[in-house]
Amino acid sequence: MFSTVDEYLDALKEEMQGVDSATQQDALVDAEEHLRTALETASEDQPEMDPADALSAIIEDYGTPEETAAAYAEVERLTAPALAGSATKKQRSGLGAFFAIYADPKAWGALLYMLIAFVTGIIYFTWAVTGVSVSISFAIFIFGLPVALLFLLSVRGIAWLEGRLVEALLGVRMPRRSLPSPQNTKLLERIKALLTDKHTWFSLIYMVLQFALGTIYFVVLVTVFAISLSGIAVPIIQEIFGLPFAQVGNFDYFMPHWGYPLTVLAGLLLWTVTLHLVKWVGGLHGRFAKAMLVAEQG
Repeated sequence: MFSTVDEYLDALKEEMQGVDSATQQDALVDAEEHLRTALETASEDQPEMDPADALSAIIEDYGTPEETAAAYAEVERLTAPALAGSATKKQRSGLGAFFAIYADPKAWGALLYMLIAFVTGIIYFTWAVTGVSVSISFAIFIFGLPVALLFLLSVRGIAWLEGRLVEALLGVRMPRRSLPSPQNTKLLERIKALLTDKHTWFSLIYMVLQFALGTIYFVVLVTVFAISLSGIAVPIIQEIFGLPFAQVGNFDYFMPHWGYPLTVLAGLLLWTVTLHLVKWVGGLHGRFAKAMLVAEQG
């Protein structure tokens, strides 16, 4: 039925058209790894056996493209990301829906991701700039090619790790298997394959952009949190600690007692609105990460 592994993979791609791109990548990586490993084992155990016959026997045991696609679709249905959300949502009133954000795990997951993104952004940017600089600098030396190969492979590894973080905190389905490096090829061919793969460059661009995005997320969140907390804490600051609401030059300004409820309400509303925006931006970032970090399945 299939004379080569590539033919099987092409048929599997056709069967999985319309399926989530991350699920496609996992299915193709799993199938390729299993078939090639089993084929190598069969050729070692029975060298006289025709490769096409060996592949047919392996596929019969592993499953046809139709069976494999159906199996992954079922697994995907049963193992959706923890924060992906349910298809049925409890209906709430306008005010109830507004404050229900405090009980929404996706909002808190997005908030945690944005804070972590400040740290990962710095790490990604530093690694990307250092790796590119060192690879270019060492290109004239004989050990330059292995250095470049290791750096490009590390970019793929970082992309996979970032994908796991995105799925865990933003609820966006990302690949659970990293892309394999080209096997049984020369060093130059491996580097060429990595250089001509758009996934490598998109991942590298994402690492650089994450620095800017992480910085923006962190600065905005810290600023808004400080403003919100200061509004909520005005009564405590003035009544318990005796500190002014604001200080301009040598003048101290104290909020009148009747203004306490207004400042507390303003701070609470500002933070609540911020959580809604955080959840929305988290969804956008998840889709952006998926577009950049999931390999295109042709």
